[in-house]
Amino acid sequence: MRRRLLALICVTGSLVSGCGMLPGDHERQTVTVWLMKDSASQEFLERFTEDFERTHKDLRLDIRIQEWTGIVEKVRTALKADSGDGPDVIEVGNTQVPLYADGGRLADLTLESMRDWGKEKWLPGLAQPGKDGNKQYGVPWYAASRVVIYRKDLFEQAGIARPPKTREEWLADTEKLNSGGGQGIYLAGQDWYTLAGFVWEEGGDLAEEKDHEWQGTLDTPAALRGMDFYRRLQALGRGPVDADEEHPPQAGVFAGGKVAQIIAVPGLAQSIVQKNPGLKDKLGYFPVPGRRAGRPGAVFTGGSDLVVPQNTGDQFAATTVVGALTDAKWDTELARTMNYVPNKTTLAGAVASEEGVAAMAAGAAHGRATPNTPQWADVEADNPIKEYMTRVLGGADAATEARRASRKITEALAPDGG
Repeated sequence: MRRRLLALICVTGSLVSGCGMLPGDHERQTVTVWLMKDSASQEFLERFTEDFERTHKDLRLDIRIQEWTGIVEKVRTALKADSGDGPDVIEVGNTQVPLYADGGRLADLTLESMRDWGKEKWLPGLAQPGKDGNKQYGVPWYAASRVVIYRKDLFEQAGIARPPKTREEWLADTEKLNSGGGQGIYLAGQDWYTLAGFVWEEGGDLAEEKDHEWQGTLDTPAALRGMDFYRRLQALGRGPVDADEEHPPQAGVFAGGKVAQIIAVPGLAQSIVQKNPGLKDKLGYFPVPGRRAGRPGAVFTGGSDLVVPQNTGDQFAATTVVGALTDAKWDTELARTMNYVPNKTTLAGAVASEEGVAAMAAGAAHGRATPNTPQWADVEADNPIKEYMTRVLGGADAATEARRASRKITEALAPDGG
């Protein structure tokens, strides 16, 4: 019991370095792991640590919980530290991997990914941002993606027996719901992550790399079709054209008004019910519909990858921890505990009993991520996609505004900032 308690005490956000010896044991190699706040529950981390240290007698875990605020600079500093002085494993946002891989600061995990970790089954929205060329630096851990949260009672009142399976059905159903003072859907005008999914579904992209240079591509025919679908859907509600989904927070709008649908991660339902307990048994979920039945639409996949710094003191020990955290057993446990999507398409059945998570898993199988370049952070810093959306929804010519936004994206993605 004393050994178990000591092991568990080491799984905290403020750990001391004196846990390297356990009573009666030889000295263990300590693996320092940085995980983000609220990514995993304390109970999950305790169970994982106990199991890992029981099956790896020569290793012990020092898990340190990090805050998202300020994490980019903290990770960058750790990646530049002397060998062995920083973390051995770090959880990072999936779209942050290119930022950290830039300059050769991350270990190449391609061999382990192919040989041991089944990378061919990973969710594409997590795996793709973790690559640079043919090298894999980020290992998918968990995912979250947008679904449609809807009012079952309003659907029933409108005579809609089941959720739509295609985009055209979705538009028709939403038009039926957009009556009697209610909103068929609440969709803010600057919800660019949702737009990205519509663009990808049409075969377009936000930006593409050509001859080693990135160019904005919102002005391609496919991307323009995605924007046109967004415009048609957004018009079936009263979402502001000059604000995003957080201004005002769409959970409050959904809870307080006669809104039939929103596009959000399933976890937002908790906030909705807190604000309006009367909706507790009236909420349902379905994947964002695609162009054809039988295949959900493309969506932005958020989530986390695990990376190993190049300056780790023991890459073998670090990869051992990564392999354990992301294997089927513990990845499934994490998904069930935290209502996430597991890292592999083959594990979707493990969360099938949770309606919201099952809808999310179905969509995540066709998920994508933002363009795989360190400079994408510069695009988001002064996001021209939001301005583009507002202008088009306000009546401006879509092709003209798309060319303007694409030029701004190209400038931001230039290595020297344009």
